[in-house]
Amino acid sequence: MDGKTVVITGATSGIGEVAALRLATIGARIVVVARDRARGRATLAKLDAAAPGRGHTAHYGDFLSLAEVARVGAEIAAAQPRIDVLVNNAGAIFSRRGVTAEGLERTFALNHMAYVVLTRALMDRIVASAASSMPARVINTASNAHRKGKLDFADLQLAKSYSPSRAYGTSKLANILFTRELARRLVGRGVTANSFSPGFVATRFGNQAGGLVGIYLRVAKLFAGTQEQGAETLVWLASSPDVAATSGEYFYRCQRGTLTAGAQDDALARRLWDVSEEIAAKAGA
Repeated sequence: MDGKTVVITGATSGIGEVAALRLATIGARIVVVARDRARGRATLAKLDAAAPGRGHTAHYGDFLSLAEVARVGAEIAAAQPRIDVLVNNAGAIFSRRGVTAEGLERTFALNHMAYVVLTRALMDRIVASAASSMPARVINTASNAHRKGKLDFADLQLAKSYSPSRAYGTSKLANILFTRELARRLVGRGVTANSFSPGFVATRFGNQAGGLVGIYLRVAKLFAGTQEQGAETLVWLASSPDVAATSGEYFYRCQRGTLTAGAQDDALARRLWDVSEEIAAKAGA
């Protein structure tokens, strides 16, 4: 990873921070994308201590707003001369349905649409970097929870049928489908796109969910895997030559994972792509 720049969202805790530190220690320069400035500064201090002199940096924004995602993406693209790896990792689960200022259900906005908008904002820089360092890579944090997801385009924002598990599962299904279609569109451009499941690990994920969901997650984490275990596949996808030519796949524990039929539906992936582009355009992102 010497000389490579890695952009990571959700990098101030959990598997994102663990992966950022591990990638930094093997040569990468890390660009942290965070919401909380105090947490961002703390992560930068850890990065500078673990891998000094690399010029690690941070950009800040609330990714529940697509306009904010687009702004941060434009800032990163302008500030970074190259982007070799983009990791879309930020995500959350919410016990109650809520909508963003742009009218999107929060889980869908943060876990899926933020991936779409940031990737699009950085794609020119990623492709340009791939010309001299092939391949560049896009990695999307999905989940085995995609099995509980279902894309209903008549109720995409779950106004009629919200539950925390369905909203989260649907967003993770969207991550996988977005990755598949992105990989198809990137063929021949020197950039790969893959998704992965970190498994259920003990991180800050869900701590702010509230309600029964928050209580359940706090108890379940007593039996969860470690953050280091969850980050292993992410680090492997970002750095290993074993997957340098692999694109459009889904991984779990550094092996190809099992997908539902819906998660392998390329027509569904194309439709989601088109709808997501329309949503982004409507939001001015």
